[in-house]
Amino acid sequence: MKSIKRRNFIKTAVLGSLASVFATKTHANMVTPTDAQGPFYPITPQKDKDADLTHVKGRSGTAKGQIIEIYGQVLDQDMNPIEDVTIDLWQANTFGKYHHPHDDSEAPIDENFQSWAILQSGKHGKFRFKTVMPGAYPLHSSDQRTPHIHFKVTKYGYESLLTQLYFPDQALNKTDGLYNRKNKDQQALMTAKKTKMDNVLHYDIILAKV
Repeated sequence: MKSIKRRNFIKTAVLGSLASVFATKTHANMVTPTDAQGPFYPITPQKDKDADLTHVKGRSGTAKGQIIEIYGQVLDQDMNPIEDVTIDLWQANTFGKYHHPHDDSEAPIDENFQSWAILQSGKHGKFRFKTVMPGAYPLHSSDQRTPHIHFKVTKYGYESLLTQLYFPDQALNKTDGLYNRKNKDQQALMTAKKTKMDNVLHYDIILAKV
């Protein structure tokens, strides 16, 4: 059963990558747009920064919330894959709480949620990570941010990228101030794409050469 599920995932990943190449050609010479870093870049030391944010090493629990997987490629503007790119990502937990001492909202911290990861793009520029759908924040605010994941993407020879990944079909996308500063093409580049597999999303990152 597991092998069938794995084969289905690989098939979806391949199809998604091909679809991404054709879709991205409509954004010729565009790079993934920049976005605000936000106030909660991680500052608390953390040993576990691997690609599975749903578990913390040394703990037996699983993060609360909807578990999702995100995969994609890092590409240059000519759609060539870029290997060995550092992808630094962080996000709120399912309750909309950042594991950060300056996040003073009433939302609870989930001690089983890793909250921060640092990955390297591999062969063909590919990356993949497992996490939970981030909650909106701040809690009980009339001006909530739509769910998103923060990224810092760096490699020598390319312009560093600070951006945010957004999710499709989120009601708060319509009112989110940062998201709506972008035009439709920029929003398309920043929004993860659904795949044929439940809770699996596809997201490519396009960098500019220095």
